[in-house]
Amino acid sequence: MKRIRLWLHELSLTQQLLGIVFLFVSIFAGFVFFFLNPAIDQFSMTEMYELLHNSQNTMIVYMNENPDHQLEIESSDSSIKVYLYVPTADAMVHLVGEPINDDLKQDIRRNAVRKLEGTQDYSMQTTDVDEDGVTRNVTSLYSMTLLKDGRYLISILSDAYRERFQRSLINGIVLMNGCMIGILFAILLVWVGSLIFSLNQIQSYITKVRNDEPAQLNVKRNDEIGEVAVALTEMESELSRQNREKEEMIQNISHDLKTPIATIKSYGEAIKDGIYPYDTLEKSVDVIIEHAGRLEKKVRSLILLNKMGYLQDTAPAGNCLDMNEVIEKAILSLKVVRPEIELIAEADPDICFHGEEEPWRITVENLIDNALRYAKSHIIVELHENELCVINDGSHIEEDRMETLFHPYEKGTDGQFGLGLSSVYRVYTTYGYRVQAENLKDGVCFRIWKEHRIKEQRRKEKNSHRNTKNEGTAA
Repeated sequence: MKRIRLWLHELSLTQQLLGIVFLFVSIFAGFVFFFLNPAIDQFSMTEMYELLHNSQNTMIVYMNENPDHQLEIESSDSSIKVYLYVPTADAMVHLVGEPINDDLKQDIRRNAVRKLEGTQDYSMQTTDVDEDGVTRNVTSLYSMTLLKDGRYLISILSDAYRERFQRSLINGIVLMNGCMIGILFAILLVWVGSLIFSLNQIQSYITKVRNDEPAQLNVKRNDEIGEVAVALTEMESELSRQNREKEEMIQNISHDLKTPIATIKSYGEAIKDGIYPYDTLEKSVDVIIEHAGRLEKKVRSLILLNKMGYLQDTAPAGNCLDMNEVIEKAILSLKVVRPEIELIAEADPDICFHGEEEPWRITVENLIDNALRYAKSHIIVELHENELCVINDGSHIEEDRMETLFHPYEKGTDGQFGLGLSSVYRVYTTYGYRVQAENLKDGVCFRIWKEHRIKEQRRKEKNSHRNTKNEGTAA
């Protein structure tokens, strides 16, 4: 079974189509031979007896009303043979058609002895010699009707007529279904051809993009393949944009690294030579320390982004990390960056998150550091059950930038490339949280939360409402 699955997976769409058509034709052929053919055989037998009954109706009425009158019959259907059997004289009167053989006459006599009323249907297989002298078996169908005067009206039909009727019916059905299969095959061929053409376009597009060649994808479809094509073009556009911004960021970082390194080197060489570029030794060393701090911050951001790319959830199951302590450490380390900005912590006691301390501390520090860039007077850090909010009173974020804030290499409104928020993205996705930026009336809020928090809150509200109702009923 495994080999069959592997073999099927290796087939192309065209081969799969041909296989489906072959399977359908095989099933249809089996349906014709094992189900349709017996059903048609039974149907044709019923129709032949119905034909014999119809041929007798007029004659039965006339013979019952005129028993002594000799009936002269002119039949338009030469395939039907008509006999009149008189049991009292054991006479077989030939009325219409060719004569029948003696075996069939003897079978008619045996059935007449039973004297069954109404019309009875019989069949008998006899041997016959054709014009070429070949002996073959012939099946005859006949209907016997007992008349009022005791005679029998017998209508006989050769099975060859029924076979011709059955063959004609089967041929018609097979031809009709063959045409339907042909039309279906043509439609499937056109459909699969369009799929293969679109998939080949997508494959060629992906190959060109991978080889950094100019590529354009024009798949004009509104189905799932069209959606895939649109997603691929959008992904390629987004990757191209990120690559351009990444290159620009690398150039800017190179320039940012070059400036402090050059300053540190030149100041160090000057001090070594006994020259103080910035008036005094102390001021010159302060310049070196300042540029070393800038250099450290850039390098730390790059290392942090690379580290978060390989972050895995290795923390114990459940919420075990004390977030109050994490927020206190983050505020303590950043409040000196802009002393004029008031950092306010509004945290519920004993709030724990899932994860490890270092990634969450980096996340909180990055959110506060980002808020410090735009805050006017204060920053509020709110902590509740499964929810963390960092709010600043700065200017609003443009709506078209809301979706890309947490992308790596995304440039901020101040022209700097953001690596901190992309680190936030890595942490909260790893630990199963969600993040969202919201414009408030007087500022911006970055909110991290867990989805089940809302469900849990609704459950608590429902239980509270139920308890209140029970207390009212008890009173």
